[in-house]
Order: sequence, then structure tokens, then C-alpha cells
Amino acid sequence: MDLVLSIADHYFFTPYIYPATWSEDDALRQILGLLVVTNLGAAVLYLGLGSLSYYFIFDHRLMKHPQFLENQVRREIRYAMQSLPWISIPTVALFFAEIRGYSKLYDSVDDSPYGWLGVILSMVSFLFFTDMSIYWIHRLLHHKLIYKYFHKPHHTWKISSPFASHAFHPVDGFLQGLPYHIYPFLFPLHKVAYLGLYVFVNIWTVSIHDGDYRVPRFLQATVNCAAHHTDHHLFFDYNYGQYFTLWDRIGGSYRLPSAFQGKGPLEQIRKHMSGGPESGTAPKND
Repeated sequence: MDLVLSIADHYFFTPYIYPATWSEDDALRQILGLLVVTNLGAAVLYLGLGSLSYYFIFDHRLMKHPQFLENQVRREIRYAMQSLPWISIPTVALFFAEIRGYSKLYDSVDDSPYGWLGVILSMVSFLFFTDMSIYWIHRLLHHKLIYKYFHKPHHTWKISSPFASHAFHPVDGFLQGLPYHIYPFLFPLHKVAYLGLYVFVNIWTVSIHDGDYRVPRFLQATVNCAAHHTDHHLFFDYNYGQYFTLWDRIGGSYRLPSAFQGKGPLEQIRKHMSGGPESGTAPKND
């Protein structure tokens, strides 16, 4: 994050956010800069990626589903934009620890234990580490003693639009994002790779809420896509994974997506519009 902060410092923050007389190593200057970068970056990524997906990928027929709420897209955006500033506060604390040198992030490929191979392996391990961690955090958030306080708001959106991707309670959103920030404190990771993975994570989070259930057949059993995550929203106790189906299979929570069986939301819409019985409609959870 210090790469982004240094660029923002040079082109914008000085003197508009803080005076040029403040040292670049000043803690208050760094915290203020990180707050602006984190909030602005989160909003740009969310609204930008969400809009691209909504207008070019999202199947707008899903808005006719009986469980798609009135004014849902507007409500998703409002909820997300209200939550993101709160999520940024503990996130900035972690970013601050990073730029103060407490993480294992490095600047040059020469600093990688195994050169370019080390950079590539660290990116792969990042995906598997965060996938595993988010699976168990997500399952914990579904525990009956916790669910209604933190995770229930996200399940308001039974049939989601891309804008539901970041529409979390602040505690829920921070906890599910925590593995991304913990990883570089535990394992070496190139700074540019970290930024690239951070953008990828946001793209993926939008993609599993975008209602595009198409995925190559050879990936259907291993990759957690929008079809899997839609069934998580509909049927509640299944498909907690982020990128892969591995931990759902290990944890006994895997469910073959209804969209792959011809019983998905689009089929429900057709039956609803024709006045036929809506087989496969999910129960509502309180």
C-alpha cells in the first residue's frame, strides 16, 4: 500500500490533505493518507466494477424473480456505501502496520526467496490460503449465535445483483476481508503482486454475485462461480467457498448448483411468468 500512498502523496495529497512540511514518515500523515486512499479506492472499485458487471454481464431478467426486491439495486448500493467507511477503519490499521515495515511485503523480485518462481507460488498460495480462511470465517458467520447480528443483512439479497458484492454489515465485511490482509504478515509477497491480487479479489467478489451462471464444464466441479454462490444465498447452508469448491467438499457443505440442473433462478422466473408451480424455490431464512 505504500506504493499507492507515495503516488497519491506526490500528485494529490500534498498540500491538499496535509501540509508539505509534514515528514513523509509522519504517522498522522500516513494514517490520513491511508484513510483517503482506502475509502476512495474501495468506492471506485466497488462502483466501477459493479457498474461494468451490471450493464455488460448481469442478466437483467433476474430482476423479475419473485425474490428480487423492490428497488434492490439502489438498496444494495446504499448499504455498501454506508458500510465501506466503517470497514476502512480497521483495514487502515493493517495497512499502516504494512507501511511501517511489520509485514513481509517486498519491493523487488530479487528479494523473493525463489525469484520469479517465488512470486508466482506466493500468488497461488495467497488464493488457497484466503479461500480456506474465508470458508471457515463464512461458516462461523452463519452460526445461529452470530448470524442475525452480522451476516443476515447480506442474505437480504436472495437473488443478487453485482452491487450486492460489497453490501455487508461492516463487521461481516471486515472479517471476510481479513485473510487478504493477514497473508502478507505471515508469508513473503511482492508489493505489486499484492495490489494486483487485491484488485482481483474485488473483481471475483463482484463476479460471484453477477448472475452469470455460465462456466466451462471442466471447471464446474472445482471453481466457485455465481451459480454456486447464488445457491448459497437461496439455500443458506451450502457453498460457502470463495474461489474453489475444495473446502465445501471437505466440510460437507457442497451443493451442485441448481442452475446446472435446469432448476435455477431463470427457470423459476419462466415458471413464475407462465403461472406454473415454482419447483426448487428456496425457503426464506430469518
